[in-house]
Amino acid sequence: MFTVTPSPETAVLAANRAFYDAFAGRKADDMTRIWAREHMIGCIHPGRIALHGRDAVIGSWCAILESLDAPDIQCTDATAVVVGDAAFVTCVEHIGDARLAATNIFALERGEWRMVHHHAGPLAYAGESRRPAVSPLN
Repeated sequence: MFTVTPSPETAVLAANRAFYDAFAGRKADDMTRIWAREHMIGCIHPGRIALHGRDAVIGSWCAILESLDAPDIQCTDATAVVVGDAAFVTCVEHIGDARLAATNIFALERGEWRMVHHHAGPLAYAGESRRPAVSPLN
């Protein structure tokens, strides 16, 4: 019997999914586990200044997830790019009628992909939730 090892991209997308599952499920403990412990971390919530360091970032997520006003969220159009021991995922966050473009950056820590940065901001046009058919780099 063969063991199938997921590609690095598949593993990063699974880590990204775990982030959004913790967010949607308002699971502060799961959110805490997703973030890196051995690397500096940062986060930019929509319309906010950048947060740096584990205490600031995890504190912000716990406040969001424990709030009665925590938003319902879904993630679509996730694409992973792996560069050695680092990776990023671009995706679209759906919060009510709002659409946010998001970038999540991950680093390998002891064989597991851990989030080191999250940044989300509003799309200029809500219909931009799908990738263009032709890359502007082609």
